[in-house]
Amino acid sequence: MFTERAGLIVWVSDLKPARNLERYGTVYYMSKKLHYVVMYVHKEQLEDTMRNIQRLPYVKKVERSYRSEIKTEYDRNVPDKTRFYTY
Repeated sequence: MFTERAGLIVWVSDLKPARNLERYGTVYYMSKKLHYVVMYVHKEQLEDTMRNIQRLPYVKKVERSYRSEIKTEYDRNVPDKTRFYTY
């Protein structure tokens, strides 16, 4: 039903031609100040897409986002100490 996606951070030298990155995936955010683009691509085509984006003349560097691999469910192993500090 849903396709697996992977995030990419693309550092660019100019944002005007960076609008063409929509051909490779979904552009989520473009930073005008720091000149980077956050985009999502299909996970199966990640390596080919990274290689094709890196060849573009206005692209400085392409990084993979590891946000989907970070653990977001936390266990509470530490006991609650707030009851010791109340009067």
